[in-house]
Amino acid sequence: MSLVRRARVEDAAEALPTLRARLAEDGDFAAFVADHPDRPGAPAALVAGTVEYRIGKAGNPHGRVGHVFSVATDPDARRRGHARACVEELLSWFRARGAGYVRLNASPEAEPLYASPGFTRDVDPSMRLPL
Repeated sequence: MSLVRRARVEDAAEALPTLRARLAEDGDFAAFVADHPDRPGAPAALVAGTVEYRIGKAGNPHGRVGHVFSVATDPDARRRGHARACVEELLSWFRARGAGYVRLNASPEAEPLYASPGFTRDVDPSMRLPL
């Protein structure tokens, strides 16, 4: 195992208790996993997201916004619809919680996955500040 891979596994292990606690709550965080058809017990794809609050405005008076993140697909399971199924489940979850719209950051390679349910490129640039 490479040093980079080992660091990612250790980071994931450290994050697991918080992830489990957040998933146990019936709140603003959800994750959906598709089982790998060729490897029982292994994920083929997963997606996670949150519902966040913004001040309400026209088109979204309740201010609920879905945010999709952590979309991943096992390389051996790509192009089989697993990630698409997970995204559709997450979108249904957002709708049930009254989200007015959903945001995500997409790589050019993943854009067709998100374009099929109706996502479009947003003109607002994204910025980040590490704390």
